[in-house]
Amino acid sequence: MREKLLKKLGYINQWRMQKISNRNFLIVLAFLVGIVGGLAAALLKGLTHFLASTLQDDIEWHYKYGLYLVFPLIGILLTVIYIRKFIKGKKLEHGITPIIYSISRKSSRIEIHNIYSQIVTSAITVGFGGSSGLEAPIAYSGSAIGSNIGRFFGLSYKEVTMLLACGAAAGISGAFNSPVAGMIFAIEILLPEFSIPAFIPLLISSALAAVVSRILYAEPLFHTAATEWEVGSILFYLLLGLLIGLYTVYFSKISQSVKTWFSKIKNPYNKVWISGISLGVMIFIFPALYGEGYLSIQQILDGRFDSIVKNSLFSEYKDIAWVVLCYTVLTLFAKSFAALFTINGGGNGGVFGPSLIMGGLLGFAFAFGVNQTGLIQLNVPNFVMAGMAGALAGIMHAPLTGIFLIAEVTGGYTLMVPLMLVASISYLINRAVMKHSIYTKVLAESGDLLSYEDKDRSVLSMMKLRYVLETNFVVLRPDETPVERKSDIIHSKRNIFPIVDEKGKLLGIIYSERLFSILLDEAEGKDKSFAVLAQKPADIILEDEKMEIVMTKMNKDDVWILPVVNSENQYLGFISKSSVFNKYRSLLIRQGQYLE
Repeated sequence: MREKLLKKLGYINQWRMQKISNRNFLIVLAFLVGIVGGLAAALLKGLTHFLASTLQDDIEWHYKYGLYLVFPLIGILLTVIYIRKFIKGKKLEHGITPIIYSISRKSSRIEIHNIYSQIVTSAITVGFGGSSGLEAPIAYSGSAIGSNIGRFFGLSYKEVTMLLACGAAAGISGAFNSPVAGMIFAIEILLPEFSIPAFIPLLISSALAAVVSRILYAEPLFHTAATEWEVGSILFYLLLGLLIGLYTVYFSKISQSVKTWFSKIKNPYNKVWISGISLGVMIFIFPALYGEGYLSIQQILDGRFDSIVKNSLFSEYKDIAWVVLCYTVLTLFAKSFAALFTINGGGNGGVFGPSLIMGGLLGFAFAFGVNQTGLIQLNVPNFVMAGMAGALAGIMHAPLTGIFLIAEVTGGYTLMVPLMLVASISYLINRAVMKHSIYTKVLAESGDLLSYEDKDRSVLSMMKLRYVLETNFVVLRPDETPVERKSDIIHSKRNIFPIVDEKGKLLGIIYSERLFSILLDEAEGKDKSFAVLAQKPADIILEDEKMEIVMTKMNKDDVWILPVVNSENQYLGFISKSSVFNKYRSLLIRQGQYLE
C-alpha cells in the first residue's frame, strides 16, 4: 500500500516538474508547510498543557505537592527511554544549533523522525515540569517538515533551505501566535543574508501557521495591556539594557560550562538522576521553576508582585518588599541552572522560553527595586516586557526577533522605543564579549558555521574532504621496479604515483618526471625497487581534517597535490588544488543562490 502511494506521488511529482516551475511550486509548498507547521505547534502546545493540567489539577492526593518534586525527574527519564527505545540508531538533538548545522554542513537535510520526536519528547519533558521551553523543539519540528517536503519533491539546496526556514518560522509563529516574529526569527537566525523574494514564502508559512494554531489552540501566551512609556524613565530603560546585556553574557558562559560538565558523564541514566534530583531540589525552593514559567510572568504582568514568593517556603514574608526582591533575583539565577540541567540532563527543550522568563524576572526585579527607593515610580509590567526582549536579543543575537515577539505576544506596540533600546544594548554588549550566539558558538569553533562575513572560509567549511578525494592513481608496490611497471607508468594520466605496501600503508610517492628519466636511461634506478626510489611527500592529509587546514598545508609548501591517509597511515587517495577549486566554485554558486 505504502509503495503504491509513493509510486503515485512520484508520477504526480514528475507531472509537476513538467508543468510548474520550482519558483512557483515553492509558493504552493510554503502554504503546505505553514498549515502542517501550525498543526504541529497546536499539537505540541495542547499535548504539553494536557499533561501539565492532568498532573497539577486532576491529582487529589494529599501529598501531590511533594510529587511535583519528582515529576521533572520522571519526565526526563521518560524522554531518555523514548529516545533509546523508539528511535534506535538515530540521534535526537535539541535546540536551534542542529538546524543551523544542517544548513551549513548537511545540505539542509533533517531526519524525518524529528517531525514527531521533537513534539513527543519536549511535551513529556515540559509537561512533567522540566524547566525548559517548547519553542526550539517546535522550530526543529517545523524545520524537519519543510526540509523533508522539499527533499521529497526533489527541490534544490536553495529551495529546500527556504522551506526549512519556512517550517521554523511556522513553528515559532504557531507557538506564540506571532507571525511577524516567526518570519523575522527565520531571517535573523537561519537566513542571515536574504533578498526581498525570500519574504514571500516566509510570510505565507508564518501567517498560515498562526491562523491554524489560533483556530486549534486559541489560548494566548500573555494577557496584558501595555501602557505608554514615559520619557522620564528612558534612563532606566538604558540601565536595564546594560544590566540584561551583562546577564546574557553570564548565561552564555555558564551554558557552555554546564554542557561541558554533563558531557563528561557517559551513562545517560546517570545524567537523568543528577539533573532530575537537582531540578527537584531547585523547584522545592523556587516553585516558579516548574515547567515553562510563563504563569509567573503573567502574574507579575497582572500586578501580583508577591506571587513569586506566595507559593514558596517563604510565603509568610510575601508582604516584605526586600524579601520579594531578593527572592526574585535568586529565582532568576536558579532558572538559568534549572533550564540548563533540564536540557543537558536528557530532557528536550530549548533556551528560547527560559530566556524570556529570565529577562522578565530581571526586568521585574530592576523596576520593583527602583520603586522601593522612592526616587521614581516605574511601570513594572513595561520593564518586564522590555526585559524579555533584551534577554532574547542578547542570548540569541536576534534583536529584531526579541522586539517584535514581545510586541506581538503582549500587544505592547506602544513600547517599541523602550523595546528597541533595551534589545539593542543587550545585543551589543553580548556581541562585544561573545562574538557568536549561544546557538552558533560551537559551530564557529568547529568550523561548521556558514558565515557571510568571511565567504572564503565559509565555503571551505562547507566542503567535505571525501567529495574532493581523487583515487584514480596507479598504485606501485615497494618490491616492484620501474621496468616491471613500465606500461602502467607510460599510460597513466597522472603525474604522481603512490607507493603502498600490501597492508595499504603509504610508504612514499614518486613523480612521473623522475620515472621517465629512469626509463629513458637519463637517470639511474631501472632495477631499483620503489621502496628505494620512494620520496617523502611534502606533507600528508588526514581524512578527517578540515579544508582550511588542507589549504594551509598546501600553501605552506607551495604544492599542488598531497596524499590522503587515515589514522593508521593507510593510503586513501590524493587531494589536489584543482579538485578543491572546482568544488569551491560549485559551492560558491550554491551559496550565491542561497536566497536569490
